[in-house]
Amino acid sequence: MTRQAERVDGRFMEPPQPFVATMEMLDTLQPGEEMQLLLYREPHPLYRVLQQNGHGWRTELQDDGTFVVTIRC
Repeated sequence: MTRQAERVDGRFMEPPQPFVATMEMLDTLQPGEEMQLLLYREPHPLYRVLQQNGHGWRTELQDDGTFVVTIRC
């Protein structure tokens, strides 16, 4: 059974805190589970790491300028 999506709100964190929190949460997820990362800028360096580690993701830009990155293990 898949649990509800976990979330890291990195909008008010200083780098590299959102990246570190995302990596830590990914370590707790099981294959097929998802998490969300909220940021005010698109995390291009994170995409490279996700790709290297075999994770899928999709990014949506909200009206308030928030990028919602949904990451799948």
